[in-house]
Amino acid sequence: MSEPAPLVQIEQLNRVFGPVHAVRDLSFTIPRGGVVGFIGANGAGKTTTMRIIATLDDPTSGRVVVDGHDVTDSPSEVRRLVGWMPDTLGTYQTMTVFEYLDFFARAYGLGRVARRARVEEVMDFADLTPLADRQMSKLSKGMSQRLCFGRMLVPDPELMILDEPAAGLDPKARLEFKNLVRLLSARGKTLFISSHILSELGEMCDSMVFIDAGKLVFQGHADDLRRGMPLADAAGAGLAVVVAVAGDPAPLQEWVESRPGWKLLERRRDGAKLECPAADTDGLARELARLVEAGIRVAEFRREERRLEEAFVDMVKRQG
Repeated sequence: MSEPAPLVQIEQLNRVFGPVHAVRDLSFTIPRGGVVGFIGANGAGKTTTMRIIATLDDPTSGRVVVDGHDVTDSPSEVRRLVGWMPDTLGTYQTMTVFEYLDFFARAYGLGRVARRARVEEVMDFADLTPLADRQMSKLSKGMSQRLCFGRMLVPDPELMILDEPAAGLDPKARLEFKNLVRLLSARGKTLFISSHILSELGEMCDSMVFIDAGKLVFQGHADDLRRGMPLADAAGAGLAVVVAVAGDPAPLQEWVESRPGWKLLERRRDGAKLECPAADTDGLARELARLVEAGIRVAEFRREERRLEEAFVDMVKRQG
């Protein structure tokens, strides 16, 4: 059975603002029904890319297609599919939470009965019902973020684009947000989330897209990064492994230094942290067998799990 077509296809996307080339030949896809993390340093082009997908900006060149609709040629069709949660919430100081959501439901053309039912459903899902009569000027940061999240949900979009949704939230609010993401994913919705909190993205996301200076540096699973999987364009890069031995670690360290493809990254009291010339689990098994055949008394052999922040920095250095 063939894989379903991705919900979003981005092909050779470029966006130029005068002398600033914000997005450079960017190409990647967003699968249907998944949670995709979008990662990059400030100024990497994340918000610009998200705004183009949401039809809030036009590409200089390249193509973005959402469920078969080109964002430039068919923006109205794309907007029916997309929900947008920006990093800042425009507020109407004296408007209540219910009035605010009702206003946007009217803007989406919902009739009176359907509008009230939808607003109540959104408030219940986003835990906004206790705040229905509270003025927006009286909301905390976490409450305001939940309201912005609720506003995105009003049209029941297939694709939800969230720009730094957890910024400034306390631990309780971040946990609540993660739970909402999981519930939406379970309902088959597609979420594309930008964040600087890489550890939390790793817990929420099925896959991740890393960009730097407007260019793609990685698309794949968080576990591949933690385990030191090599980059697709980093020829010769191996897996980071930790090896502990019974007894003196010197024979292990000497063997590695004389073995082509291996690299000693860090000497340890009971062994070493190494780069192993393997691209997958089968390769790891072969290299472990060679270690044992060489007489190394291996007590522990495992992949080194990196923090996602470390993986991102490492990828940027490799690209450089």
